[in-house]
Amino acid sequence: MTTRLLLVRHGETEWHAENRYAGVTDVALTPRGVAQATGLGAWATHSGVDAVACSPLSRARLTASPAAVGLGLAVQVQEGLREVDFGWGEGRTIEEMAEEDPEAVRRFREDAESGAFPGSEPVARAAARATASLRDLADRHPGGRVLVVAHNTLLRIALCELLGLPLGRYRRIFPRLDNGAVTEIEIRGAETALRSLNVPTAPPPAPAPGPSPAGDCPP
Repeated sequence: MTTRLLLVRHGETEWHAENRYAGVTDVALTPRGVAQATGLGAWATHSGVDAVACSPLSRARLTASPAAVGLGLAVQVQEGLREVDFGWGEGRTIEEMAEEDPEAVRRFREDAESGAFPGSEPVARAAARATASLRDLADRHPGGRVLVVAHNTLLRIALCELLGLPLGRYRRIFPRLDNGAVTEIEIRGAETALRSLNVPTAPPPAPAPGPSPAGDCPP
C-alpha cells in the first residue's frame, strides 16, 4: 500500500537573515516564520492530511502545531527527524568558516559527505535515522497522507537516500527547500517516488502598488 509523505521545512528562524547554520541549536521562529506555520496549518486542513509528525526541535514543533490543531490531531514527535549537528559549523555562516579555514569549506562544498565539517554528524548516519523515521511513519499510516515538518539539510539528505542519489551531493541536487513549502513523496514498500518538490503552501505576496520600474525586465 502506498503512503504519501508531505515533507515541509519549518518556518523562518531568527538566523535566516544571517544565513547561519542552525543545526541542533534551538533557534526561535521569526514573526514571518509564525505566519508561515499558520499558512501551513490552513493549507493542511484542506489537503487530506491524516497525521502530523515533526522533529523535536522547537522551530519544527511550532511549525507543525497549527496544522495539528486545525486537524484535531496530536503531533507525533520523531527524534530521528532532528536536524543534522553541524559540529564546527554550528551557529556560524559559511563566510565566517571560510575566513577561518577556507580548505574545510572547499571540501564541504565539493562533497558534503566526505568533506563534512569537523565534529559534525556523519551524513550517512543522518540519512539512516531520517529514512528510518519516514519509513516508520509510512508503515504506521498505510494508504494515508502524513505531514512531516523537519529541516532543510535533513530532508535533502533523506530524499537522496530514499531516491538512490549520492548523499555527498545533496546540496547540488536539492539546492534548498523553502520554509513552509511542501515536497511530496510516496513510499510503497521499499520503493520511493518523488511527486512534487518545494511547492508553496501560501499565495505569493501581492505586488506593491505604483508604476512598473523602468528598463528591461528579466525573462
